[in-house]
Amino acid sequence: MFSKEESRKLREEFWVSFGKSFPHKWILYKTKIKGLSFKFHFDLKFALVSMDIDTDLEQRIKLWEKLISLKSILKEEYLPKAIFEDFYMLENEKQISRIYVELQGVSIHNKNTWRETMEFFNKSMVQFESFFREYKDILEV
Repeated sequence: MFSKEESRKLREEFWVSFGKSFPHKWILYKTKIKGLSFKFHFDLKFALVSMDIDTDLEQRIKLWEKLISLKSILKEEYLPKAIFEDFYMLENEKQISRIYVELQGVSIHNKNTWRETMEFFNKSMVQFESFFREYKDILEV
């Protein structure tokens, strides 16, 4: 077990190390599409790279329908293991729509899993961003 402070330091060390190992200007929140963003997540049990739709319900439905129309392309050409969840509940009990890929069996508290996680993050986000750049015009609502 780690104290909150030790855990915070490990998290900070991971993200600094990831930034240095894979220097890249990620799109993340700069999609220019309302409510659409890309995220990295790493905790004690898994790592996740996601495309989140977090906006009003009407906008979310329109954007989700467009993404569903591109589902086969995303899975066949970019991220075969992508999981589509139109109703995804966040820890704060907010509902969003999410497309994600995950890596199980890694922990931010285990430095032995960091390299694998960093490579997963880099490869997955590059694929998400490539898909987004190719189909951004279709996704604009």
